[in-house]
Amino acid sequence: MMIKRAMVLAAGLGLRMRPITLTTPKPLVSVAGRTMLDRALDHLALAGVQELAVNTHWLADSVREHLADRSDISLSHEDVLLETGGGVAKALPLLGHEPFYVVNSDIIWTDGETPALVRLAQTWNSADMDALLLLQPISTAVGYAGKGDFFINADDTLRRRGEADSAPLLFSGVQILHPRLFEGCPAGAFSLNLLYDRALSERRLFGLVHDGGWYHVGTPDALPEVEALLGGK
Repeated sequence: MMIKRAMVLAAGLGLRMRPITLTTPKPLVSVAGRTMLDRALDHLALAGVQELAVNTHWLADSVREHLADRSDISLSHEDVLLETGGGVAKALPLLGHEPFYVVNSDIIWTDGETPALVRLAQTWNSADMDALLLLQPISTAVGYAGKGDFFINADDTLRRRGEADSAPLLFSGVQILHPRLFEGCPAGAFSLNLLYDRALSERRLFGLVHDGGWYHVGTPDALPEVEALLGGK
C-alpha cells in the first residue's frame, strides 16, 4: 500500500550533542553536508509521502525557518515536551485515519536494494498490525552500545529483551503506526513504549529487519566517524 502521511519527531533537547545543540536543534545538525532532518524528509519523499507533520520544542524557531518553504509540512509545537507517544498523539489530527510513518530525526539510515520505507509499506497488513517497527541488527548498528530491544518471532511478531543478557535487534526509529494504536492513550507526555507493550500483548506489534546501514549520531565526537562512513551518501 502507499503511505501518504508521516510524522518526523524533531522536538528533543539533544542534550548529549551539546555544545552544538545549545544553538542548533539536533535535527538541524549537518552530517556529511546534509541535516539529519532533511535526510529523513528525503527518505519520506522517495517513498511518496505527500503530507507531513513535524513536532517542535527546543529552538523551534530554527526548525520553523528551515521548513518555511515546505507547504506540505505542518508543525506541531509542544510548549512542554510530550515524549514520543504524547507528541504523536497531539499531531493525530494532522495525520488522518490511515496508517502513517513515524521517523526519528536523530538517526540516519541508508537503504538496501529496496528503500526501507517501501519495504515497510509492502509488509504492512492493517488487519493484523497496529505497529510495524523497522529493526536494525545490533551487529551492524554504528554508534550503538546497548543490549538490543527485541527478538523477532517466526511470524514477525516481536518480544522484548526482558531478562535476557541481550537481544539481536534494536528499534531503528522508523515505523508505521495505525491511528487505532492511540485509542484510550493517556493525556500529556508518555512514551510510545506504552502502546508498543499493549500491541505486543495483543500480538499486533510486528517487526521488519532493515537490510541497509544505520547510524546513531549521539555526541559531537561521533560526527567524524559517521561522516567518514557515509562518504557521499
